[in-house]
Amino acid sequence: MPPIIDSHQHFWQHSQPFDYAWQDGPEMAPIRRDYLPADLKPQIDAVGVDRTIFVQTQHNTAENDWVLQLAAENDYIAGIVGWVDLASPDCEEQLLRYKDNPKFVGIRHVTHDEPDDDFIVRPDVINGLRVLEKHQVPFDLLFFVKHLHHAQTLASELPNLPMVIDHLAKPRIKDGAMDDWLDNFRAAAQFPNVYCKLSGMVTEADWQNWTPTDLKPYVETALECFGPERCMYGSDWPVCELAGSYEQVYNALVDVLGPISDAERDAIFSETATRFYNLK
Repeated sequence: MPPIIDSHQHFWQHSQPFDYAWQDGPEMAPIRRDYLPADLKPQIDAVGVDRTIFVQTQHNTAENDWVLQLAAENDYIAGIVGWVDLASPDCEEQLLRYKDNPKFVGIRHVTHDEPDDDFIVRPDVINGLRVLEKHQVPFDLLFFVKHLHHAQTLASELPNLPMVIDHLAKPRIKDGAMDDWLDNFRAAAQFPNVYCKLSGMVTEADWQNWTPTDLKPYVETALECFGPERCMYGSDWPVCELAGSYEQVYNALVDVLGPISDAERDAIFSETATRFYNLK
């Protein structure tokens, strides 16, 4: 079997000059501490994950520099999805600082926290995304359900930009709801340059009482729409610890997937992420 890849994890360190204000609420207290590569290594070893991809938390290129150093010191970090200012005329200049580092594999913006729900389709931001398309640097779509209709717009405007929907766009799993999500999710999947991360689901479920059964309809829908060749496993560690351990999250996806073929399993747990992020 090819190396198992976790396509979505984070690190943070509160002594760094970064903005972790999103962790301030009382519900975030369980993860309001440092999470570094030494904390993740035993977690991935316990379930047999070989390599991981760090995904940005900051709108600050200094985080790119910090995590690239961590990746240089920790071989299991296969790549980092960093940040550049898509709305800035300096977007391309920023990207070129990082693009040739073999561990710099993508870009993300915390779109769902922007006050403007249409931020990601603003002309200046589309111009930034065109820079990513020009240089073939993939983009992570961090959406709530209310933003998901933009995926079709982006995919048609930027047909050569590989994009991946993080966390299935956070459907209302706790409520068992699909009605506000399904049509736009299916529509996004019609575009071959759009992929999906099977990640971030437990924190959309009931944190205390979720079971793999709660996740099953959403995973099945993702596989039906995108196929294994455009779906990839992600833990969303350490955010997932609000609702479950690394091991629980990994085993829940294995449980939900059930008896699938070796080829399907290889795609979801390795090959899709390797191809999408062009991992070395």
